[in-house]
Amino acid sequence: MRNGKVAVVTGSSRGIGLGILKKYGQQGYATVMTGVSGTPEALEKLRKEGTEVDYVRCNIAVASERQSLLDFTMERHGRVDILVNNAGVAPIVREDILETSEESFDRVLDTNLKGTFFMCQLFAGQMIALKKGGLADYEPQIVNIGSLSAYAVSPNRGEYCISKAGVSMVTQLFAGRLAVEGIAVHEVRPGIIRTDMTQKVREKYDRFIFEEGGLPIGRWGEPDDVAEAVFSLTSGAFRYSTGVVLDVDGGFHIRRL
Repeated sequence: MRNGKVAVVTGSSRGIGLGILKKYGQQGYATVMTGVSGTPEALEKLRKEGTEVDYVRCNIAVASERQSLLDFTMERHGRVDILVNNAGVAPIVREDILETSEESFDRVLDTNLKGTFFMCQLFAGQMIALKKGGLADYEPQIVNIGSLSAYAVSPNRGEYCISKAGVSMVTQLFAGRLAVEGIAVHEVRPGIIRTDMTQKVREKYDRFIFEEGGLPIGRWGEPDDVAEAVFSLTSGAFRYSTGVVLDVDGGFHIRRL
C-alpha cells in the first residue's frame, strides 16, 4: 500500500543500496534508484514485487547530475521525504599509503566525501523549502552510510578510510545545522557486509570471522541488516534524536581483550 512518501537512495542498483531501496519500497514509499549504469533487470524485478521505482543515472561526484536527480524527483513526485546517501567507491587498486596516487585519492574522495556533502546540501535546501511551503505530513530525514573504516585503519586503502571518516563529520555538521529546520540526519556504519565490493576479499574476511573470531556476532552481515537499521532510524521511533551513529557491524566496534 502506497503511503505517498518518497525515498531517494543513491548507489542503489546493487548491494547495500539495493537492500535499502527494497525496504522502503516494501513499506509503501515511491523510490528513486540511482547509479552510474542502468539496471533494467533489477528495475523489472522490483516492479513485479510491487515497488514503485524509477531509475536516474547519477554520479554524485558531478554537480549537474546531483541537480538532475533532484529535478527528476521533484518533477515526478513533488517531494522527497528520505535521502539515503549510500553511493561510494573503493580504490580501484589497493595500495600501501606510501604508494597511493593522487588520482585514486581524488576519485574516492570526490564521490564518497564531496559527493555526500553536496547531496546533503542540495536536498536539504529542497526539504527546507517544502517544509516552509506547508507540505502536509512532512518530516524529511537524511541517512548517510558510513563504514567501520571511519575509525579502523586499512593502510592499503587509506583514501577510503579518510573518506568515511569525513562522512561521519558531514553527518554531524548537517545534523547540527538542520535540527532547527526539523530535519534529522543520521549515520549508519556497516561492517563486513556480503556484497560485490567485498567479494574480492571474501577469503580474508572468512578467516577473520570464522577462524580468528573477529566479530562477536560470528557471521557476515547482509544488505538486509543495513536496510533494517536505516529504516528504523527514519520510521518515527527516533523523533527526539539526530546525529545518531548506528553500528551495523556484528559488534566489531566493541573493544575486546
